[in-house]
Amino acid sequence: MVPQDTRKKGIRPRHAHVGKIVHPQDAENVLDTGVNLWFPGPQSFTGEDMLEFHVHGGNAVVSSILNALSTVPGVRMAEAGEFSRRAFDNDKMDLTTLEGVSDLINAETEAQRKLAVRQAHGELFRMYEGWRVKMVQLRAQIEAYIDFSEDENIEDGVYTQVCLEAKKLADAIRAHLNDKRQGEILRNGVALSIVGPPNSGKSTLLNKLAQRQVAIVSPIAGTTRDIVETTLDIGGYPLVVRDTAGLRKASSDVIEMEGIRRAVEAAQEADIRICMVDAQQALDCTTKPSDSFLQNAEWQALLDLPHTFVVLSKIDTLKSSDGIQAAAQAWAQSQRINNRIVPISCANMFGWESLMQLLADDIRTAWGTSVAQQMPLTKTRHRQHLQQCLEHLDSFESIGEDMVVLGAEELRGASRALGRITGKVGIEDVLDALFSEFCIGK
Repeated sequence: MVPQDTRKKGIRPRHAHVGKIVHPQDAENVLDTGVNLWFPGPQSFTGEDMLEFHVHGGNAVVSSILNALSTVPGVRMAEAGEFSRRAFDNDKMDLTTLEGVSDLINAETEAQRKLAVRQAHGELFRMYEGWRVKMVQLRAQIEAYIDFSEDENIEDGVYTQVCLEAKKLADAIRAHLNDKRQGEILRNGVALSIVGPPNSGKSTLLNKLAQRQVAIVSPIAGTTRDIVETTLDIGGYPLVVRDTAGLRKASSDVIEMEGIRRAVEAAQEADIRICMVDAQQALDCTTKPSDSFLQNAEWQALLDLPHTFVVLSKIDTLKSSDGIQAAAQAWAQSQRINNRIVPISCANMFGWESLMQLLADDIRTAWGTSVAQQMPLTKTRHRQHLQQCLEHLDSFESIGEDMVVLGAEELRGASRALGRITGKVGIEDVLDALFSEFCIGK
């Protein structure tokens, strides 16, 4: 299966060789002309001997080469993620790096790609492994103190120094955990919930954001009864947008009332909220105060949540858009609304750029990362093990010198918790779940 014209020359490791690729059972059967690269272990992705074929991507070409390879004894198709798993087994990468590779494969936005690249290049591993190694060193000092405390070669104050170093580690981990779920939100998508009264333009806004018909738009109140969701790319950041049922007090429809309950719940749990209000009804004062959803205490409480913006929709239905911003601010003051007000029209795109820029800036400020910043947490699994590690360190800090043996056990538990993140300690179930997400051949 090697290129025909390289058989006599020999294949040099990590050099590209161009030639005809022939069938292993029939040298006259030329399958394609391509490039092959030979990577002898351990200097390869998996740490084992590897041979790569770079061929034309047509289905017939690929199928003929795969069929030819299947005739070679001992050759089979790789399972999902098998190459990465072999790399892990051969200590070519740790578990956090593998998770970064998986996230890189699945990245849909520029922010997700950048975050995944940092993790795939070992940034998390270096930080966590540095902490783990430091804990092992502290454990060694404690073990020496236990075994040779009466030996004159053991310096005074060893236990006190270990406690100080353990506290520094605990403070560093605690600061890392206090990241407002920045990395996890970026990895999974920033949740945005669109709420407001019926027929305020919520579904129309969702369709405009998605640039396709995601939700049904109808002048009939109560058309949207359940949550309609789609994922978007706003300024390179992943945004999960949810359209919800219109908020109104009285309804004899049990299904609609359940939709309203879910709408409020989704808004409360979201990272960002857009509160839609019909501009004509708001600015022309055509609705009675009792009919306004702002009069409902639970719904108005949504405005007090961070990252909540009020969008005055259907500006095109007003007689004139002159002075609209001033009129919007005056209305907001009359309603005691302190949120940012954005007048828009989905019909003529008035104010559209302002809304998109507002969302992008808010996401970037709250959840964006830079190369200079510490790599944030990206997995709930990491957070759980770090919290376990912190519990052990806090327990160690509370143990007196007279109970040093118990202190050593707490340090051991802390280092084991960190080891579970990088794959140093019992993670077979995690591996099985992770590699099942990889594509075949990766």
